[in-house]
Amino acid sequence: MKHEPTPRQFSPTGLSATIGQAYAKIAALAPPSLTQFALRFALAVPFWRSGINKWDGFLHINDVAILLFTSEFRLHLPGGPYPYPFPSAVAFASGTAEIVLPVMLVIGIASRAAALLLLAMTIVIQLTVPEGWPVHVTWAAMALAIMAWGPGRWSLDHLTGLDRLACGPHPR
Repeated sequence: MKHEPTPRQFSPTGLSATIGQAYAKIAALAPPSLTQFALRFALAVPFWRSGINKWDGFLHINDVAILLFTSEFRLHLPGGPYPYPFPSAVAFASGTAEIVLPVMLVIGIASRAAALLLLAMTIVIQLTVPEGWPVHVTWAAMALAIMAWGPGRWSLDHLTGLDRLACGPHPR
């Protein structure tokens, strides 16, 4: 009598192990420190590019930036839109933040604080340019990820121990 081979039984455990191995290989392509650095860099770029265009020289904000905050930009709040108060001061503050905070992010110093401040700027930008929400939500997500998981090992925060002070001995 000839025996037919029995068909392989479906095993959810075997499938889970195979999927788990595949996920482990995918995760190895994106180590956390690389991912955290990429997030910091990606969030820094649009703010840096905006900030660099606001200056005519050291501590000299250009007339176009002031004009934008004086006549173009409006805060879209209930009952508004409203003009920005003190447009020259707001242009100077935003121009400064758009240079300093991206540098802090890229080198990874006070990264969580820099991400929090860029998140606040993103909210104000969203109130100024509501139709830009698809881009603004990605900036917000990157800032939140940096705030939650920190700057990673490729940062001055890690080298100086600043991130361990914030998170305990094992930063996430």
